[in-house]
Amino acid sequence: MSEQKKVTGIGGIFFKSRDTTKLKDWYHKHLGIKTDEYGAGFKFRQFDNKEKSGYLQWSPFTEDTTYFSPSDKPFMINYRVHDIETLVQELREGGVTICDEITTYDYGKFVHIIDLEGNKIELWEPVDEVFDRFYEEDDSREANF
Repeated sequence: MSEQKKVTGIGGIFFKSRDTTKLKDWYHKHLGIKTDEYGAGFKFRQFDNKEKSGYLQWSPFTEDTTYFSPSDKPFMINYRVHDIETLVQELREGGVTICDEITTYDYGKFVHIIDLEGNKIELWEPVDEVFDRFYEEDDSREANF
């Protein structure tokens, strides 16, 4: 594998919950986390470019979600990555299980892999500017950060 920058940070923490609405309400009431239908977004400044924002998503999923499959674990971590196409090629050559093809959305590119212990991992090459515009349009979300 090359020595290029690969993982640049945590992009999200996803976990199963018995009641996502009650859990989000609990986190809002007791920890002040302002949630929406997806969970909560946390804004930060990127380490290597302090002028640029980055975002981390915190999301409870229903207990019966199949989004974490084929893993049977109750959580999934999303890692922010650089140059997802090259990384996937290197992972494939290294014998890492790639679960799907890279998908592209206006907010970034995604692919899922399985680690050595059977944890499904989401890799995300973000387009943070989409979130910058989203959060600027909704000032009420600023309390999350």
